[in-house]
Amino acid sequence: MTVQVYAPHITVQPEARSLEQLVGNTPLIGFQRITRHLPETIAIYAKAEWYNPGGSIKDRAALNIIRQAEADGQLYPGKTILESTSGNTGIALAMFGTVRGYPVKLFMPENASPERIQILRAYGAEVVLTPAEEGTDGAMLAARTLLARQPERYFYAAQYDNPANWLAHYHGTGPEIWEQTAGQITHFVAVMGTSGTFTGVTRRLKELNPRIMAISLQPDAPFHGLEGMKHMPSAIKPGIYDASLADRNLPIRTEDAHAMVLRLAREEGLLVGVSSGAAMVGALRVAESLAAQGKTATIVTVFPDSGFKYLSRPPFNG
Repeated sequence: MTVQVYAPHITVQPEARSLEQLVGNTPLIGFQRITRHLPETIAIYAKAEWYNPGGSIKDRAALNIIRQAEADGQLYPGKTILESTSGNTGIALAMFGTVRGYPVKLFMPENASPERIQILRAYGAEVVLTPAEEGTDGAMLAARTLLARQPERYFYAAQYDNPANWLAHYHGTGPEIWEQTAGQITHFVAVMGTSGTFTGVTRRLKELNPRIMAISLQPDAPFHGLEGMKHMPSAIKPGIYDASLADRNLPIRTEDAHAMVLRLAREEGLLVGVSSGAAMVGALRVAESLAAQGKTATIVTVFPDSGFKYLSRPPFNG
């Protein structure tokens, strides 16, 4: 039997968007099972930052750093972008560097996940691995040493010290959270790495409503398994870090973050990175404390990336 299908001619005018236009405006997601024990007066939401084209929140800072450097005359054809990274900022710089025609050279700890190293090399970035035991601080010092030898060759993105990092969140992530919650946010909870997200979002939200509480999350010890996060008391403190911004600082155990990553995957269907697991641990701790006090709250945290770049690492590898 022959089936006739009528298909009228349709002219479609596609909405063409550049890669850079895909950065930001990430969705705010809620939870169904992990937060089921909380009273209806308390809600937790998370910004799903893997919706950025490079797969992480670092797209925001990297793009703003590049744009500001070009505007200031620090970055121009013939320069190479130089940075130290645990992975995501490097990926973002490599991606946007390719788009804008800049070579990218990155220093990163040798214990970074193989997936991230492969992604960087796929983008054509030059990757230099530094000793694992020195962490991101060691990668930073190695990048600075090279810069001191050849300052004319490189533009050093300096994500830990560059105000363009936190300003990306002041002008982007913060206003998005305010609009997505219709100004109802009461608590902002975020992990600390460069501190750019926490700094920019907190400054913007507190301008909009000084009563919003800002809680920073850090590893509970100098030696930890929370890649990309900094234990500020023992690490080289980022130049953009402002200790006075946090209303509270909560320590997060590596084991708790790993366990939460698996819970998010198996209970919520969200495959996220370890820093996202740490963010959820902190947000839940805040929510449970408020629930015990009979409070009403709208808590927002940030899930920096998905788990796809970490599948060869704990807790995914067994």
